[in-house]
Amino acid sequence: LCLSLCLYISSCLSLSGSIFEMLKVVSSHIPTSCLAIHCHDTYGQALANILVALQMGITVVDSSVAGLGGCPYAPGASGNVATEDVVYMLNGLGIHTGIDLDN
Repeated sequence: LCLSLCLYISSCLSLSGSIFEMLKVVSSHIPTSCLAIHCHDTYGQALANILVALQMGITVVDSSVAGLGGCPYAPGASGNVATEDVVYMLNGLGIHTGIDLDN
């Protein structure tokens, strides 16, 4: 039983317009409630891509502390998006995460 499908976004789909088009196609076959997104911060585009995903109804986002990680199989895919950057953006959007950045 698959409860969710995580879409991996690295260097080849790093622009928000590409993400929008890809999510539009995927969400026409799979409900957004079953989708998650995993973004590398290629060209500093992770937060913009996450915002597009949120606007399309995706509510599960992978991230890593301080953006640690990367992918040796995808040239140009820099580190993962930093959890603290995602939480800061979500706080600014009024989205409750349960994460206190001050502690």
